[in-house]
Amino acid sequence: MAATSFILSALLVAMACVKASRVRAWRTSINPSASEVSDSSFAVARVLLLAMAALGVYTGFHNLAVADNGTWSDDELTSAVQGATQELNGSFEYGDPYDDGTAPADFDGEFATKLEDEITEHGGGDAPGYGVDASLTGPTTGTEASYRVTASGAGKTFCMHVTRKHTDDDADTVAPGLPGDKAQVTMPVYTYGVSSRVGEC
Repeated sequence: MAATSFILSALLVAMACVKASRVRAWRTSINPSASEVSDSSFAVARVLLLAMAALGVYTGFHNLAVADNGTWSDDELTSAVQGATQELNGSFEYGDPYDDGTAPADFDGEFATKLEDEITEHGGGDAPGYGVDASLTGPTTGTEASYRVTASGAGKTFCMHVTRKHTDDDADTVAPGLPGDKAQVTMPVYTYGVSSRVGEC
């Protein structure tokens, strides 16, 4: 679309540069009895053609900007992956109270979505808020996984390696029902280690 706008603008400029004598000669060859076109008419036509060409150039650059905002660049993805890595590395979450600290991580579902959202959030103002894909690659265990990270429009691919460790237990005292009836609930604490590099995993 942008290329079409630039081509049409170039044609309009070329038309505006055609000499009046050549246009008069062409009109006479087609219709000898046609009335003479005044110099002021040619001037007005040139102004209109140049104005339309300027509008076409503006439209072309606008379309380029829209296209750029709809895709990821390599620099945008690089910055977003680095920011997401720093944000997630060392982060923690609570497990289920019935978990004894050995439950496997949901690397294929919840964490993959979290990873994509975090990368998108760190994309910056010019990057689109969509188009990031983090897919599991290679062997995966309940505590370790690797993701192949790509984004629409970007040529680079990143590998993000994630580990999850049971690092602590958080005990809380709650009253499940009756007044004075207290019970202690213990929830495991898991800490994530995240690293990233350019290239395939």
